[in-house]
Amino acid sequence: MKFTRITVNPKQMGGAPCIRGLRIPVASVVGMVADDMPEAEILKAYPDLVHEDIREALQYAAEAVRERELPLVTVA
Repeated sequence: MKFTRITVNPKQMGGAPCIRGLRIPVASVVGMVADDMPEAEILKAYPDLVHEDIREALQYAAEAVRERELPLVTVA
């Protein structure tokens, strides 16, 4: 998948993936969604964002998880 709304600039936000070159990290947007923040609240907190930015941030996060294994606690 090609991500058109996610940018990485080593000179911005420590090279963290951000939304459209803005200083809004993908991780922040995904974290707000994970915390059950309604989309309207996210868009109010970050007026430069649009619905498609949030959707692509979630898609990017899903692809990042697919690409590497994260350490998990094994439950017996």
